[in-house]
This record gives sequence, structure tokens and C-alpha cells, in this order.
Amino acid sequence: METDVLIVGAGPAGLAAAIRLKQLDKSGELSILVVDKSSEIGGHVLSGNVFEPRSMDELLPERWRTEFDGKTDVTSDSFLMLLDEERSFRLPDMALPSALHNEGNFVISLGKLVRYLGDVAEELGVEVYPGFAASEVLYDEDGGGVRGVATRDVGIGKDGQPKATFERGMELRARQTIFAEGARGSCAEECVEKFGLRDGRDVQTYGLGVKEVWEVPESVADPGCVLHSLGWPLQRTPFDKTFGGSFLYHMSSNLVHVGMVVGLDYENPYINPYREFQRWKTHPSISKHLEGGTCVSYGARVLNEGGLHSIPKLSFPGGLIVGCSAGFLNSVKIKGTHTAIKVSY
Repeated sequence: METDVLIVGAGPAGLAAAIRLKQLDKSGELSILVVDKSSEIGGHVLSGNVFEPRSMDELLPERWRTEFDGKTDVTSDSFLMLLDEERSFRLPDMALPSALHNEGNFVISLGKLVRYLGDVAEELGVEVYPGFAASEVLYDEDGGGVRGVATRDVGIGKDGQPKATFERGMELRARQTIFAEGARGSCAEECVEKFGLRDGRDVQTYGLGVKEVWEVPESVADPGCVLHSLGWPLQRTPFDKTFGGSFLYHMSSNLVHVGMVVGLDYENPYINPYREFQRWKTHPSISKHLEGGTCVSYGARVLNEGGLHSIPKLSFPGGLIVGCSAGFLNSVKIKGTHTAIKVSY
């Protein structure tokens, strides 16, 4: 299949890039194809975050605020230091950098935002195909530039043999290929290595984020409440060097998003991020937000934490790298969605 622009990954970055390209296409003749490995758009997005709206205000001014209903205004914002399994204190707002203040931001369902962006992209004429996983980068005959990707064969049994539903993967060829696979995307990392895009840059570092979505009783729900924490259980003594922190966000519809991020450079070989997350939820300052609730979904993903100096060169012959594939997460703000969207256009 031939197209003008191929975008690998239908997350916030990939869909924002597709929308912006269509907005700039005055002739209406530019063909844009977006593929994603998930069976449905937004299916692989780990939902729930505090969202800074400026990138969406620029991409879809006025429109998105009235059309998108998956957001809750931030009404309270606190940062806790957990001293041990029972004690904590709140850091004063004046002691926190302005980057950590969330006035004017929203608690959103990121899965809903991605589905909304997918609808807007298709409305503008973008072809969006879920269920197509890129498995191979295609190059020019001389290997000097990217020409697209090949998708994975489907319908393979556990024994490695084709089933009745077998379908051969296909080559998707494009004049320009944009990789928006998310953190540590396999195709993007191949291009970084092949074209030396990280030469002269710092090495990228990563953290593991473990997240759950809880449904809580009306009496516990506090829509718009945002809470971050440091300390216990990751830093139990002044000598602990495990980097990480936790978060808790209340949405409307009685949903609470809770999670912990642990830097993958931890020195203790026995640490279990998932167990530390479960232990964190037992702290009195946290458990009161979940009392009487039920966990309705859960997941985990890797995050870029290297910051500005770890971003590789973004362009190469035949394509670009955008979003978390490039490492646009702003670890000081603890936010990456707005930068993934903004830098993609």
C-alpha cells in the first residue's frame, strides 16, 4: 500500500501529527495513513493523567473543550511526603516549583482523549487502521532512507504454524514515515541506532509506571483532587537511593486513578515495583481515598525520564520520531501528553 505520510502509532502524538498535517493540507490531496497495534484506537493507552491543555487549545481551539467530555477540572492540588507506613506531612505550595502547580489543568481519561483525536482525524480524511502492528522497518534499496514499514503476519498458532485465519503481513510504503510508537518503540529505536540519532546526546533513562483505576463510593469521591507523594515505601531510610514517586487523581464518575513510578536504575535487586505500589496504597493518607472502592482496571508501562538532553535528533532520511518515542516527557512537570501533542506539530 502506498501513501504520502505513514504514521506508526495512534497515540496522542501520532494522531495530533495527522490532524495538523491535514489542517495544513490546503489542496486536500495529501494521503495520510495511521496504523496501531491495538485492536481499537485507545485500547493500549494507559488511561488517566493530569493534562495541561495548551497543546489541545492550539491544535483544536475552542472545539475540543466543548466536544470532549472526558475531563475534570483540577480543584485541589497537594504534595505529600510519606515518612513511614503511618506518618506524612504536606509540603507547602510555596516550597514547590511552579511546574508542579496544576491550576487550570484537567484530570482526564487519556483513552477517551485518544479516541476523540481518532474521530477528529478520520473526520478530516485521515485513514486510521487499528490492529496493524509494525514489525519491520523498510528502507531504500541502498539503505540510505526509510520507505515505510511491514506489518506482522496474523493468524499464527501457538505452535508457530499458520491457522485458518492466517494473513500475510503487508508492506506500507510512504514518502515520509513518522514513528509515534511510545517509549522505547522498537522501530524508532532501530532508526535511532541505524542513523546515529543519539550521537552526542545523553543516554535515555526509564521508569516503570504501575497504575490502577478504582471506582469508589459517592461518599469518598472528590472530583478534581490531585495528590502526589514521595518517600515511603521507596525511600524508607535516608540511605535508600530508589528514585520514584506516586500519584492519585480523582475524576468525575467516582473514578480514582492511582499509580507509582519507579526509576529502573534502582540498586536493590530484590525490589518489586508492583509490591511497593500495593504497600503504598495501605498508607492512611492514601487508603482513605480508596475506602469501599473496587479496582476496575490496571496496567503498566515504561516512561522516558531522561529529559531534554536525552532527546535524540528527530529527523532522518525518510521520516521523523515524535512523542514518547523521542522522549518528550517533562519529568519535572510529571507530564508528557501535552508535549507529545505539541511537539508533533
